[in-house]
Amino acid sequence: MKTVHIISGLNDGGAEAVLYRLCSSDQAVKHHVISLMDEGKYGSLLCRAGVEVSCLNMPRGRVTAGGLWQLWRLLRQSRPQAVQTWMYHADLVGGVIARLTGIRQVFWGVHHTALDTGQSRRSTIRVAGLCARISARVPSAIICCAQKALEVHRNLGYAPEKLRVIPNGYDLVRFRVDGAARARLRAEWNTGDCWLMGMVGRFDPQKDHKNLLDALAIIKSHGVDFYCVLVGHGLDQSNTQLTAWLAERNLTREVRLLGQRTDIPDVMNALDVHVLSSSSEAFPNVVAEAMACGTPVVVTDVGDAALIVGETGWIVPPKDPKALADALLQARAAMRDGTVWQARCAAARQRVEIHFSLERMIERYHLAWERAAPE
Repeated sequence: MKTVHIISGLNDGGAEAVLYRLCSSDQAVKHHVISLMDEGKYGSLLCRAGVEVSCLNMPRGRVTAGGLWQLWRLLRQSRPQAVQTWMYHADLVGGVIARLTGIRQVFWGVHHTALDTGQSRRSTIRVAGLCARISARVPSAIICCAQKALEVHRNLGYAPEKLRVIPNGYDLVRFRVDGAARARLRAEWNTGDCWLMGMVGRFDPQKDHKNLLDALAIIKSHGVDFYCVLVGHGLDQSNTQLTAWLAERNLTREVRLLGQRTDIPDVMNALDVHVLSSSSEAFPNVVAEAMACGTPVVVTDVGDAALIVGETGWIVPPKDPKALADALLQARAAMRDGTVWQARCAAARQRVEIHFSLERMIERYHLAWERAAPE
């Protein structure tokens, strides 16, 4: 079977990471990835994994006649059994062009839960609305990464009979418990045995780092010693907004800004607790990645975060720094009983193994492509 994937771009992001894991690990299907823009972060990684990649090099937020013509030609030449699109712009452009070339098995991919003015681009909201209007005719099925995403898009007007959920899956060989990595990074960061929290995720309003910093300020006011590392794009000393927030809350000693890193499994192992302070998510990858490394999590109740965590961590309302601080302090108290804490760490890993393995995700995509909704 040959599947062509059409995605808006291949820069660093949750959907892009899932696409990479799917195509680079699935040996049963021949995959071809088409980026509407450039190769971004994942283009070269996909090529190294033996996946064919084509880039249309259209400008961000703009569709060009040349790009559409090139997409039409690529689809006509490759003749795939299925086209899987990723995210709204690719759903619209890729879905329509695929149908115009005669391909009937078209699958949209939904990777958002919230489309709020101020947090999402106006163009994105408009494209999602247009997708809703044509969703009964263009795709064979609409694959959502989270149950919450399905509910939101059903309410938005997406054809309900075509909506499906395939949770993200994770490479449990790469994301695993690694005591050596934990010791190495904690020595590098000079944190010793101090309580170490962290959050992996780019600087973005939806990640709500301000919520986390407000919670950390509350914890510090209780006289608790801790360190917190922030990892991701925009989380470095050049971020004047973030450094100002840290200074205002007197957190410059406790919070380390590490920027973007490639050793995320090692980072997850180094932490005692991973925090998700977001105001909006679909299926937050970092939560499952931390749990796969045996690191318990404290999360805001956004998207499918609570579904991922189950009974293994702590769940609090979004935009509530006091509730977040209280949950983090509860996690710290739970660490005092080493036996109970190790059982919690093992349960976090086991939950990802059972429900969110990479193999399980690949199998679900195969079933979706092979059992499309009737025309």
